[in-house]
Amino acid sequence: MLKGILAISGQPGLFKVLSEGKNGVIVESLLTGKKQTAFASAKMSTLEDIAIFTTSEDFPLKQVFKKISELENGGPAMQPNAKPEDLKKYFEKILPDFDRERVYVSDIKKVITWYNLLQDKGLLIFEEPEEPKEEDKG
Repeated sequence: MLKGILAISGQPGLFKVLSEGKNGVIVESLLTGKKQTAFASAKMSTLEDIAIFTTSEDFPLKQVFKKISELENGGPAMQPNAKPEDLKKYFEKILPDFDRERVYVSDIKKVITWYNLLQDKGLLIFEEPEEPKEEDKG
């Protein structure tokens, strides 16, 4: 689901990887649809590799998105520009044991913004694709 989706530091929104170039990666903005090169020097993170700090163990972003989707019945999340205390209460419903010391309001806003963007683009797919089964021989 999140394979090939990047967050690029200093750039708004999310990006879909199209191909690799000499000096970096060719990406397409999910916000504008414009193609550009994300240079190797840019700080890039794939959404698959991002997790949220909790009081026990790190919680993968994909699972956070799934919990938001369940809470919202597949619809959009609350607006990320809500009051900080409202954002924290909302995030508490999703992930009750999130680490309040290490997860900032700006992180919550980013997660909600990303969720809403992916949800709007129809890119939130939570079912794992089935592995092709080998047919029994003999």
